Amino acid sequence: MVYDDPNKNNIVNISIQYNDIKVQFSGEPENVLLSTISFLTKNIPEIRLAQKISLNYSVSELIEMYSSIIKITPEGPKILPNVGEIHNKKFSDKEIVMLFLLGSKIAFELGKISEKSSPISEIQSTTNLNPKSISSRLSELVKVGYVIKSVNKENQAESVVYGITTIGIKWLNDIMAKKLL
Repeated sequence: MVYDDPNKNNIVNISIQYNDIKVQFSGEPENVLLSTISFLTKNIPEIRLAQKISLNYSVSELIEMYSSIIKITPEGPKILPNVGEIHNKKFSDKEIVMLFLLGSKIAFELGKISEKSSPISEIQSTTNLNPKSISSRLSELVKVGYVIKSVNKENQAESVVYGITTIGIKWLNDIMAKKLL
């Protein structure tokens, strides 16, 4: 149950019973979520094992990891161009495309845009990359499974759109970790 306290903070209460163990967590949603996950993973071995092979990113994790590079503006996701320069490493076209697609996913998850996938024209207008380079990079990324290509049927018109996959986020995390050290 979520309710507002007099201080205007959202408070969440969760009660869990597992076998003979009963616990209750109360507080801000993020803290209660972390406490709940911690309790479940410590007390239910199957969850701990499943976590070892599970790959998933919450929007809060993505924001935490990429807040210095990606900004969500009223015009949509933007990649800060000088972040790579701060670390004396320039981002490749492939990395810029992936950062944009990740920004689109984050903006969608936050309810800021209506689609998590983007057409080449939107990627080009935001990143200012050459459309042929974008097309080539997207083709490579689709082949390795880092990006998914789909057909968007909106307003009787079909357009090809691209979205980042979970394994694509993992790849991007690995690349950015090396670049931004």
